[in-house]
Amino acid sequence: MAETIGSLADKLSIIQLKIYHMKEQVSRADASVEHKAACASRLEVMAAQKKDLEDELTQLVSEVASGKVKLKIYRQFKMYNDPKYRGK
Repeated sequence: MAETIGSLADKLSIIQLKIYHMKEQVSRADASVEHKAACASRLEVMAAQKKDLEDELTQLVSEVASGKVKLKIYRQFKMYNDPKYRGK
């Protein structure tokens, strides 16, 4: 499984921010009808994406809780800013 609970939560927070700001565009008094229509169309796509992410997160959490899926922990091995890894 490529996604983790954290990566799905991250994607959900990002899409929610995009939805919030796109809704602002739809309600702008100074925006053209074409702009509002394009933004409304994008909102529909974003809502579908959000629903897909929510469903995927729900399924993953359920599978982890039931023991069907076991999450792996990948450790970070960062080499930058560590003098041990710098050459002369």
